[in-house]
Amino acid sequence: MSERAEKLNSPSLGPSPNRIPALTSAVHYSIFDSPKRLGMSTLLRENQSLIYKPTAKHDPDLFSFSTTYPAQQLRKVVSSMTEKQEALRYHSEGRPGKIEMSVSKPCATQRDLSLAYTPGVAEPCRAIRRDPALATQYTARGNLVAVVTDGSAVLGLGDIGPLAGKPVMEGKGVLFKRFADIDVFDLELDTKNADEFIHIVKALEPTFGGINLEDIKAPECFAIEEALKREMNIPVFHDDQHGTAIISGAALLNAAALQGKELSTLKIVFSGAGAAAISCARHYVQLGARRENIMLVDSKGVVYRGRTEGMNAQKEEFAADTPLRTLAEAMEGADVFAGLSMGGLVSSDMVKSMAPKPIVFAMANPDPEISYDEAREAAPDSVMATGRSDFPNQVNNVLGFPFIFRGALDVEASAINEAMKVAATHALADLARVGDVPRSVLDAYGVSLLEFGPEYIIPKPMDPRVLVEESLAVAEAAMKTGVARKPIENLGAYRRRLEILSEKLQSIGT
Repeated sequence: MSERAEKLNSPSLGPSPNRIPALTSAVHYSIFDSPKRLGMSTLLRENQSLIYKPTAKHDPDLFSFSTTYPAQQLRKVVSSMTEKQEALRYHSEGRPGKIEMSVSKPCATQRDLSLAYTPGVAEPCRAIRRDPALATQYTARGNLVAVVTDGSAVLGLGDIGPLAGKPVMEGKGVLFKRFADIDVFDLELDTKNADEFIHIVKALEPTFGGINLEDIKAPECFAIEEALKREMNIPVFHDDQHGTAIISGAALLNAAALQGKELSTLKIVFSGAGAAAISCARHYVQLGARRENIMLVDSKGVVYRGRTEGMNAQKEEFAADTPLRTLAEAMEGADVFAGLSMGGLVSSDMVKSMAPKPIVFAMANPDPEISYDEAREAAPDSVMATGRSDFPNQVNNVLGFPFIFRGALDVEASAINEAMKVAATHALADLARVGDVPRSVLDAYGVSLLEFGPEYIIPKPMDPRVLVEESLAVAEAAMKTGVARKPIENLGAYRRRLEILSEKLQSIGT
């Protein structure tokens, strides 16, 4: 059996997976696009039975492929090709990349230019020299965050280097702007030396109001963040560590409430012992969990007291006094599974072995440690969360970093401390319990109702109330703990300001 993809108005759209026959063992397809643009060489390495060839010498963008894949698998292959094609087009069409700088003051006349640059620019320079605090009044520094990486641990791609990691850092800038109206310069540093990285970032303090560290591998990320927090007087935040901790912490508070369990009694098992897992474990302790009830499991097995292989100072914090050695053994009788490792590590039997009313957070991306459906089938009384948007309860870092920095910048905080992280977590947990989800959010996610319960334990990223509640909570915590250099006197007025900003941001990107 063979079919040919219909050539559409846009010559690079390619075939739709829905056109593939429901029952077939061999299909021939033609796609109107360049194999290189589609990343076909990668697909060929992954799917050895997939073969493509140019269909005509004069038409290099037309090629065909043949496969003996079953229809369901073929749909996945074609869908993957289409998604890769769409992603590359999204980043390349028009002005390449995803961000640009805009001018915030009039520049239409000679007078405007003389104010923007010489001679007028000298006046704010003199004012800032007399009083450095005026930099936030006369420059963009107070709303400017650096997203800094060395490219050593980029998403699920690993150590791809700083240049290849740039699209991710630009994407982070998009999220900062879209969700909190914060400006970003992305900085990709070509160094793997932690001391050099620290030296460079520290020297940039006059430029930025805050530093967001991104995609830096463990254990170097711990030393880098700790040193910069100690040596800089602006907020430094490693999102890969703390973002996941803050969002999953909110999910944990609400899941435990739904399951009728106290955090202090929860037996918690982590799959993974990298930056995110360590930070989550520390944050859960801040929320009320007990350190002695937490167990880490990495690629070498249970992190136990006396183990020497693959250990570091951070893992030693949570080394357990236990005879257990495997993930399966650790999960038996556990109340909470927190997965921050890789897909497919957890079986249905392992979930069944957990305590009644388990909490399962399978947060590995793109494939969770166990799928949502498998976990729910194994334990129908479970509360389940993943890192995916196509299932309920997505643990998504965008629920954290834009709003945490918004609150921190608005009070000119010198740091993002533990109290501010805990405040962010409680703000998210409380918002999920409130209900009254705006119609715009329901429409965005194609649902008619979102109510607090097993399938709604954390707010949705598109909920405009998140900006208001989380930013406000973070700003208040900064003031209460003494790190706010510009305290807000009228919190009611600040709330209204955030509500106006939230309404404005709904139009960005539409």
